[in-house]
Amino acid sequence: MNTIRRKKLTDIAAKIEEAKAGLEDARDEEQESFDNLPEGLQASERGQQSEAAVETLESTISSLEDALASLEEAAE
Repeated sequence: MNTIRRKKLTDIAAKIEEAKAGLEDARDEEQESFDNLPEGLQASERGQQSEAAVETLESTISSLEDALASLEEAAE
């Protein structure tokens, strides 16, 4: 891979890292919100939706980590 294409991949990886950091912040805020709910509300529909959101964000973060690893491999 030439330098120009490698630079493009580096730029894309930086954007993915930025998006990942934003998703991590959102996940942490949602997790904190869930953790601060009383136990009874954690088991409610609202609590279940919050917990599902945290799981979805974690899955998305994991996918971005996989994408970053693939980009790194491609740039070698």
